[in-house]
Amino acid sequence: MTPHRLLSALVLLASAAPVVAQPEPKLEAADFLLPDESKMTPFKDRVPMVFVTSNQPEWKALKGFWTDGTQEDADPVTGLKVTRKVVKLKVPLGLTQAPVVPPENPMTVEKWVLGKKLYYDEILSSDGTVACASCHAPAKGFADGKRTSTGINNALGPINAPTVFNAAYNRFQFWDGRGTSLEDQAQGPVGNSKEMFGGKADPWEEAVTRLRANPGYVKAFNAVFGHAPTRDAAAKAVAAYERTVLLGNGLHDRAEAAMRTRVIEEESGKFVLTAADYATALKAEFAANGPALKDLGLDAAKDAARADAFGKRLLAGRDLFFGKARCTNCHTGDTYTDHTFHNLGVGAKSGELPLDDFGRFLRLPTGHKDTAFVGAFKTPGVRGLLHTAPYMHSGDEKTLEEVVEFYDRGGNVNAWLDEKMRDTAAEAAYVKARAAGKPVDPAVKTYGPAKKPIIPLKLNLTPQEKADLVLFMKALNGDPLDPLVADPARFPGK
Repeated sequence: MTPHRLLSALVLLASAAPVVAQPEPKLEAADFLLPDESKMTPFKDRVPMVFVTSNQPEWKALKGFWTDGTQEDADPVTGLKVTRKVVKLKVPLGLTQAPVVPPENPMTVEKWVLGKKLYYDEILSSDGTVACASCHAPAKGFADGKRTSTGINNALGPINAPTVFNAAYNRFQFWDGRGTSLEDQAQGPVGNSKEMFGGKADPWEEAVTRLRANPGYVKAFNAVFGHAPTRDAAAKAVAAYERTVLLGNGLHDRAEAAMRTRVIEEESGKFVLTAADYATALKAEFAANGPALKDLGLDAAKDAARADAFGKRLLAGRDLFFGKARCTNCHTGDTYTDHTFHNLGVGAKSGELPLDDFGRFLRLPTGHKDTAFVGAFKTPGVRGLLHTAPYMHSGDEKTLEEVVEFYDRGGNVNAWLDEKMRDTAAEAAYVKARAAGKPVDPAVKTYGPAKKPIIPLKLNLTPQEKADLVLFMKALNGDPLDPLVADPARFPGK
């Protein structure tokens, strides 16, 4: 048979072979879909949201957190310039940088509204009783005020609900840092069998199915993303809302602003806070009967004459925070966190840590386990503390006073206590004395075959110092959030 005839026979044989039915591809995937631009709100009608910080000239001109305006933009398809609406978001005083917005998730009002609706909707829980706001409620400091949270079927979670305040600035999300963005964080609770979804092989697939059965959500997702609801889009929308939960403009921030004004007027060049700067901010707060008075336990009518005295205490507390109390070993920057993880001994019992309290170590991938992170949990920010009790990842400390006492004793001793919490000089002296055969303190706990001593560093704060330190932290509490953000029922234009 010639090659030509052989090829013809093979073609005929192939055409005569029975056709095996192939399963149709699952086009409407739950995780993600590609956008259909024709379904989306036209570019000219999309309203971008732009953060404006205090170091930008227009910041002072913005009357409130949410300000409507217009701006010129180029349509990415046609290249034509269009004038469209824009919302300027006035970042609170003290937060000198705008939250980072991922390029794949630009902020628009339409997306923000969708995200806010999802945040407060119980549709994303398997028994229809839990929403994001159940554990992160505006009225409770975007937390829940409980030691540990309650999820679906009244299941008690193992950890304290962290606040959403300024979570837009977090380098890591969750106490153990398993998320690296708000978009990551927004996906976690739905996939958690104790928090929002239980008994499902793929909780997000079920959640997306519910969203697609809701005509209102289908319309909103198409308008914003150009496709039906998906896990990817839902996470982006919720993150867009959470990115605006910004807390600042505390009394301390206003004292710093008063200091800068004073120094510029004096032309001294010495940008150093004084008690008089705190008194200046306090007197303005007394005149306005502002919310910081309640934070500090002051009465506008009875305590106005005490502004100077409280100014001195606030400065003393600030000096302790940055000095003797060693708070800035971990609590630094605009939101007062170093964005890393430390073992404070929270959860340690008799010097031992249970596996459940291994924290960041458990989240590190196999092959990258670092014992420096055994028992280490994320450093939380210090703003808004009066709204977010109880404290620590365990919720064990009920008041700021208890938190200060915890640090004053050096945390809880355990084999992996963070070096910043330890008296390393005393440890070295212990090792040296032991090697020389000299007596050592029998109360010191030692660990491992080498009998490594772990000695917590006591701060030895006086009662007055503890009170002044707490007072300073209260001065970081911040102004109430704009109702558009904090009121579940408030939406733009309504």
